[in-house]
Amino acid sequence: MFVHQERTAILLLITVVGITIGAHFILGTLGKHPFASEYSGNTADGELVSTHGTIGEVTVTKNGGHLLLNVDNVTVFIPAQVAGSVSYAKGQNVTLYGTVQTYRGEKEILVGSAGDISLLP
Repeated sequence: MFVHQERTAILLLITVVGITIGAHFILGTLGKHPFASEYSGNTADGELVSTHGTIGEVTVTKNGGHLLLNVDNVTVFIPAQVAGSVSYAKGQNVTLYGTVQTYRGEKEILVGSAGDISLLP
């Protein structure tokens, strides 16, 4: 009797692991686009958003070497570890994904990984 229950438990475990791995690959292939909404000034904190536009200004923070981009009057915060060795310049066109947050009373987009920023030609 225990042998049948053990086989059933192992089969269920293998099925759950298979579904989880499959979902991981499917969601990884889809990317963030289907889950992100277009940024607006009314977007709630914590929401995944996307935006695109032209960089109007690039500022390096005094502490930590983080970057602040102004993309069509939207502030984008890029932590130093995300910015890496990529250089951003005024006039470049970008598309990016991030999470909305409020910093010192102003909305901004926090970029979570380097893959969330695409420089456009």
